Amino acid sequence: MAAPCLEDPSLERHFKGHRDAVTCVDFSLNTKQLASGSMDSCLMVWHMKPQSRAYRFAGHKDTVTCVNFSPSGHLLASGSRDKTVRIWVPNVKGESTVFRAHMATVRSIHFCSDGQSFVTASDDKTVKVWSTHRQKFLFSLSQHINWVRCAKFSPDGRLIVSASDDKTVKVWDKTSRECVHSYCEHGSFVTYVDFHPSGTCIAAAGMDNTVKVWDVRTHRLLQHYQLHSAAVNALSFHPSGNYLVTASSDSTLKILDLMEGRLLYTLHGHQGPATTVAFSRTGEYFASGGSDEQVMVWKSNFDVVNYGEVLRVQRPPATLASSSRTLTVSILEQRLTLTEDKLKQCLENQQLIMQRTPP
Repeated sequence: MAAPCLEDPSLERHFKGHRDAVTCVDFSLNTKQLASGSMDSCLMVWHMKPQSRAYRFAGHKDTVTCVNFSPSGHLLASGSRDKTVRIWVPNVKGESTVFRAHMATVRSIHFCSDGQSFVTASDDKTVKVWSTHRQKFLFSLSQHINWVRCAKFSPDGRLIVSASDDKTVKVWDKTSRECVHSYCEHGSFVTYVDFHPSGTCIAAAGMDNTVKVWDVRTHRLLQHYQLHSAAVNALSFHPSGNYLVTASSDSTLKILDLMEGRLLYTLHGHQGPATTVAFSRTGEYFASGGSDEQVMVWKSNFDVVNYGEVLRVQRPPATLASSSRTLTVSILEQRLTLTEDKLKQCLENQQLIMQRTPP
């Protein structure tokens, strides 16, 4: 049974600064920053702290289609219609490194949970895996027969799921680089896909106005939702795994209770299509973007207290066990785009990170 809802979601704030439709949003690990990409070719990094100036990153030559913070929050990845991937240091300077290998629009980008690699999806019909720190393309997954709109790592990094205009969702084994299963139940282009936080299920959104949830172990269709009146453009799981939020061209966001298999809320905020939506890493907030050029931040107000307790009770052993490795990844990520003359500054930053990390 799902925990009882505490309160309705509420619009916390909205950010204006993009000059064209917003295509993508993502929160940093600590929820202090929110990144968004737009058809205006820019990335914006918004600060959740009131009265803080946003960063505008220019570099892409065409629409920014996707953004994703690295697990540590020290890097920000973006993909574009200009066929390139960029990795940014999300500070006031906005330095970036360009990655090239795709032959067409890059639609999706997602870091592996260890931050060592990331996966991209493209209109060139391929899914590509890259090394973050070696700054190079590693390999392609090439069985889709139409544009690939989305690709995501599983929480444990062993699997990759992809969604395509060929109406299929494919699950790949990262090590063998083979497609282990194809889901063909969608009646139209599949726009978005992601793993449930447990790694046992996937949810996919489609141009056929539906959301489908499958078990990746049995390949059984678990849930099917037809709640929107237009294409579903994006979805995001609440970290508890109990809820799913969707964004649609019908201009609404919908929150689904996955435990009960029902619609909880329909949210009207955007004028025109809602193009993107993402929960923060704790689930306390979710952000949405639309063709109205707006980025909206919503306070979830459901399951937050309960989930906060779960985090406090369950997480410390895992956090303690992996803290040194996480620090190493953070430090490597910081160095990615730094030149040799900035190494001193980098080392000072490392010491600050070490001091801030709780024992």
